[in-house]
Amino acid sequence: MKNKFLALAAIVALPFTALAYGYGDSKAKADIVDTAVAAGSFNALVAAVQAAGLVDTLKGEGPFTVFAPTDEAFAALPAGTVESLLLPENREMLVSILTYHVIAGKVKAKDVTTGEVPTVNGEKVTIIASEAGVTIDAANVIKTDVWASNGVIHVIDAVIIPTGG
Repeated sequence: MKNKFLALAAIVALPFTALAYGYGDSKAKADIVDTAVAAGSFNALVAAVQAAGLVDTLKGEGPFTVFAPTDEAFAALPAGTVESLLLPENREMLVSILTYHVIAGKVKAKDVTTGEVPTVNGEKVTIIASEAGVTIDAANVIKTDVWASNGVIHVIDAVIIPTGG
């Protein structure tokens, strides 16, 4: 459960770091959650992290690599999906989805390679790195290396869903 909370916090912190410290700043002082909140473009992610109870985890030591979906990515989900996931009775599913966006350790963009990588939720994501860019499952990585004190955030254009959730 602790790893799931850390993963969610990592997701939330990505955007904030980008605004507060800029891309590529490996000496960021804000954690993943504070970085995401400060960014202002991850409101849905932050709300989900809060509803899942993962804030303290993602403010933890880490390090984490978070693939953070934008508000537009959440808006592209079928109508009512986000609202449904935020309900207390769906917390376990929400935690599973959020922690699927988090990898233990700090993975810089230059170190990403094609393959299957285990996530904090226990399932594996498929990463494809090519000259055209990087995808993680069906999402495109649109910004990379947003540094936080406890990890790194890579911004993605879609919410990725684990097969078990």
